[in-house]
Parts: sequence; structure tokens; C-alpha cells
Amino acid sequence: MEITEQIRQVADIVELASGYTTLKKRGSKHVGLCPFHSEKTPSFTVDEVKQLFHCFGCGVGGDIFSLVMQKESLTFPESVKFLAEKYRIPLPRQTRVSPEVLKVEEKIFKINEMALVHFRNNLGRTQEGEKALDYLRKRNITEKTIEELKIGYAQNAWDAAVSYFRGKNIPGELLEKAGLAVPGQKDKGSYDRFRGRIIFPIFSQKGRIMAFGGRTIFEADPKYLNSPETPVYSKGKELYGLNFSLEAVRQAGEIILVEGYLDFASLYQAGIRNCVASLGTALTQQQVYLVRRFAPRILINYDGDTAGLSAAARAVSLCFENGIMPRILVLPEKNDPDLYVRKQGAERYLKLAEKSLSGLEFLIAYLKRSYRLDVPEEKARLVGSLIRELDKIPDPVAKSEYLRQMSNDLNVDEHLLRGLAQQDKRPNDQEGASFFLLAEKRLLQMVLEGGPLRDWIVDNLNLDYLQDLKSKEVFQFILGREKNKKPFQYQELQEQMDPQIKSQLSRILLEKPQASSLSQAQACLAKLYHDHVDKKRKEIRRQLDRSPKNELNEKINQLNRDLQKLTAELCRSARGIAENENNG
Repeated sequence: MEITEQIRQVADIVELASGYTTLKKRGSKHVGLCPFHSEKTPSFTVDEVKQLFHCFGCGVGGDIFSLVMQKESLTFPESVKFLAEKYRIPLPRQTRVSPEVLKVEEKIFKINEMALVHFRNNLGRTQEGEKALDYLRKRNITEKTIEELKIGYAQNAWDAAVSYFRGKNIPGELLEKAGLAVPGQKDKGSYDRFRGRIIFPIFSQKGRIMAFGGRTIFEADPKYLNSPETPVYSKGKELYGLNFSLEAVRQAGEIILVEGYLDFASLYQAGIRNCVASLGTALTQQQVYLVRRFAPRILINYDGDTAGLSAAARAVSLCFENGIMPRILVLPEKNDPDLYVRKQGAERYLKLAEKSLSGLEFLIAYLKRSYRLDVPEEKARLVGSLIRELDKIPDPVAKSEYLRQMSNDLNVDEHLLRGLAQQDKRPNDQEGASFFLLAEKRLLQMVLEGGPLRDWIVDNLNLDYLQDLKSKEVFQFILGREKNKKPFQYQELQEQMDPQIKSQLSRILLEKPQASSLSQAQACLAKLYHDHVDKKRKEIRRQLDRSPKNELNEKINQLNRDLQKLTAELCRSARGIAENENNG
């Protein structure tokens, strides 16, 4: 029996949730104030039978693992370990990972260690490496920092690294899997991914080398190149430098988030140690989880150019959603952190950081550029955009304070803003209800609750009907299990799904049960089919409207024939829906 199943057999979600909030039994469920956001009226619901929870206020939901992951800011494997230790279940050494996968991962880690030795030797012992060292010196990166961050250099040759590893009997295919090599054309072996670049190794929190990033010294494109996704590395889930700065982050209670490797190196060298870099990507949900796990505050200091400001605006929105109140540092004259610290020093940088903008102040300044505030209609659109951003904040006290600030900054009556915020905000349970279409939701409930209707729906469901629907990946997973004749378990689905879908599934399963019938299932399938056909019909109409008058007659005739056929199908499906509703 898998470790996750052993945990589910002994863990009680009511007991777990009671550790985070006070629950009272209400009918067959337990209800209390949500531990994830501030509220006065209990909307946090726990179902002991289904072992699920859902907050109808902020929308968070899931199973025991989701609860621990969200509340303790843990990854899924860490939540398994947390619960296994709590219930004294011995953890197997190779939980949920096959020996073959572990073997490949271990090989990649070993290869990365060897690659770092190779890159470090290139930097210190080759003529090209001297050029790279000159570049680093011009950027004021000291020998001590180079040593601490383990910076290296990849020679400007097609196969320097491949040849190095060939001499150690390591094939190109394994180097490709590690992200160090790229397959050549027409079966001509592999060639180096990193060429003519200063190399920054990317470490896990435990200090293992997962990947590399490279900065060109030959003005090649792109300027920065990162390792691809590998069995040991996923760029959107990591923060560069966290292994070096973790202790400083914990002491400061704040993370300074910069964009690139040299930004990090300059701040770190200047004694500003509580910093990390987002590996050149826009901030991701997984990276926000990491931030929240180690520090309650975040200061975002991306480059001052258009791309950097746009990335900062997206990061503010993501932080709002996750209950983190960010501050934004925009350096003067579009400087990046590296350049500013080199020119002005750490002291002036930290003084500017003290005057950084709140997330809302930054959004107002950033969005203002797209609107003319002297035009009432445009000012109203700006206000609407900002209210939609503030609506993402789960803490009502923080949201209220931001509305007050927004009133002052935009010179708009505060009572009017509060009224607009209330008007704009739909209750989350209603929002959740509209996440799935009604027919889609009922089919999900009937399938997930099991029983004879599940088999009938699975046998008759066509995934084409779900093309643009949120439930498609859920039904794909279920149909895949059925096709392979493997019993479907809801818990497996929870582990596979996106957090938002997982939360909405827990919400619909905690709704008051409705009587299900075959006629109702038929009506739901007919409705999805009807919508699918109607959408295709409208698309053909659009094509006909766009077709030039001199277009080939045959194409127009074919579109008209398709339109007539779909219209007839639509009429038949409409009659089928009506008949099923009458029979139900």
C-alpha cells in the first residue's frame, strides 16, 4: 500500500483542521472560521465522510494534503512527510519514485557536479576563461564572490563539454537529459548547450547542483541562457540563490526579489544577503509559495525597463492572490539592481528600499500611464482595474486599508470606492458555482460520487464536447484510468489537478447532495453537445461573414452546407434536451 493511502486511512481531516481553527458540528459537516483569511461569519466547511474541506469565502479547498500544504507552506512531498511523522507512519526510502527514475536523477546530479568542475577549470585555467574573468572584474565581481557562488565558464566551442564527458565515458544522450547538450541534426551526435558563457550553477536548498545559467561574453543571442526542464530541475519552481541566502532571509523576515544572476551577485557581494533571483522568468505561483514559506514580506526589484515593470505588475497581482503584501522598488534612471549597487553602493540602495512603493501605489503609477485621468470615463476604467486587483486580496482589513489609500491617491470618494468594491465582488460560492457550467458540474458530481451512473457517463462522454471547458482535464484523467482498466480514486485526481480546479472540485462535492437519475445525466450530456454544436455553427457564420465576395464559390457553398447540417443537429439536440427535462 502506498504511503499516501496509509496516511489517508489513519488521518482525520476534522482533527487536522481543528488544529488551525475551532470547528462546530452542523448537520453532517463541521464549520468554523477560515484559517486562510479573516472573516466574521464561518464559511470554512469540513466533510468528515468525504475527508474534504472548502472555504466558501476565499475559495480554498481540497483534501488532507492540500490543507497541510496550504497552511504549512509545504510542497506535496513535504506534506506527505509531515503527516507521516505526525501519525508515526514509517516513510519508505523511495516514496512514489521508481528505482529507475531515482537512478537517472542521481546520474544527472553527478553529471552536474562534474560539469561544474569542468566550468570552474575553464574560468581559471584557459585563455578564454581569462576573458570571462576580465568581464566579471569589470562588473566589480570579486574573486571571493566568484568562489562563493561557484561561478565558471563554458568555452566558445561546439563540443568542449561533450568531449570532456566523452573522455569520462558519459554518452551525449545522458548529457541531453541533464540539459548540458543539444541533439545535433541528422544524427550527428550532440553539441554543447552553453558556449562562450559565464556559468552560474543553480543549487537546490540542500546544496545540490540542479542546473546552470549562462551569460554570453560574445554578445550572442540570447544574452542569458538557462538549462531546460530536466528530471531534477523545473525553472518555475526554484529561486536562484536561496541556498546561499536562506538564513539571512529568515533573519530579515523579508525576501528581495531580483531578476538575474548578476543582480543577485552584486547585492549578495554588497552584504545585502536576503535576496534571490527569479531566474529571468515572470514570478510563478510555485515561487510565491517558496517566498511565503520562508518570509512574510517581499520586496520586488526588477529592472526599470518596460519588460521589468510589466513583470513587476504581474508579480503584485500574484502576491495579492496569495495574501502577501508586496513592496516594489523602482530604481532611478531605469537602473537594474546590479548597476545601481555598483555605482551608488549598498547604503543608498537600502535607503531607497525603505522608500519603496506598496503594491497598490506601484499599480496605480504603472496603470496611470495607460489612462488619461482628465477624462472621466478613462479614470473610471482605471478605478475598475484596480478594484479587480484588490478583490484578489483575501484579508478584508488589508483590502479596506488599500481602498482608503486608493481614495487618497486618485482623489475619488472613499465611500464610492467601497460601494464599487462591494458591487464588483460576487460571493465566492456564486463565483465557484459559475466556474463550471451547470450541466458540466452535475456530470462531475455524478461521476465523482460513484455509482452506476458513473459507468454510463464515462461510456457516453465525448471529450470534444468539453473542448473549452474547465472540466476537460478532470474527465480526461478519469477516462484514461477507465481505458487502462485501473480503478479510479478521487485522491489520485486531487494529486494530479491544478490547485484552482482541485479547490472547485472540493466545493461542488461539499454541496448538498441532489438526487441523480439517468434522464438527468442524458440531459446534461445533451446540453454540452448542444453548446458544442452551437459554437461550431457560430464559427462558420463568422467565417462566412469574413469571406470576400470574390472568394471561390465552392468554399462558400461548403461552409453553407456545414452550417445547414449543424443547424439541423442543433435542433435535434434542443428537442433531446426538452424531452429529457420533461421525462426527468
